[in-house]
Amino acid sequence: MNKKISIMSSVLFFSVAVTLIDAFLHPNYFVRIPIKMVFFLALPMLFFIKNKEAFKEFKKLFVFKKSGILKAFLLGVGVYSVIVGGFLITRNIIDYSNVTSNLTEGMGITADNFLYVSIYISLMNSFLEEFFFRGFGFITLKKYTTRKVAYIFSSVLFAIYHVGMLVGMFGFGTLLLLLFGLIIGGCIFNFLNELNDNVYSSWFVHMFANFAINTVAFILFGIL
Repeated sequence: MNKKISIMSSVLFFSVAVTLIDAFLHPNYFVRIPIKMVFFLALPMLFFIKNKEAFKEFKKLFVFKKSGILKAFLLGVGVYSVIVGGFLITRNIIDYSNVTSNLTEGMGITADNFLYVSIYISLMNSFLEEFFFRGFGFITLKKYTTRKVAYIFSSVLFAIYHVGMLVGMFGFGTLLLLLFGLIIGGCIFNFLNELNDNVYSSWFVHMFANFAINTVAFILFGIL
């Protein structure tokens, strides 16, 4: 099978599959963890194992380079400030009341276990998403298609993947705004990885974004 078609169909299928599982099955969050590990880590690895040439390129995704880390750190701090600041500014304008109820009823996330969930989200979940959408769905895909197609495809699928989790938490208008922000964020993550040809820069910024989202959740749960 054509490698471009193989990568694109895999990213499309796995992203939509996770979205549908989140939207209709509402699995406990601790059940979602192994599901995502299989879809976002184990299955893409089969592509690299079956394609020796691609496997050589795959190993480069994890070559650490100091260049860009300081910029990624500063950008991460900026992203954290924007997300938390945006929440504090809009908390009396946008209705966030459904967020915690959806997390509890739909995923089994409560104030009691959120600390453990937040650690996983910030560190492991962000890595899985960066490996899948940026390492596999952008850097690897870009070698077999145009740069523009790789940018758009990876970023849009990254946003679609979040639909199942976000639907029900926010109104339609807010949801569209969040999805647009995710597409822009995906493009920024792609650009960061393109500079160093690995996944570390975007993973670093992604962690800070998740730190910010978790901070908001801590506030909504009444922990902070």
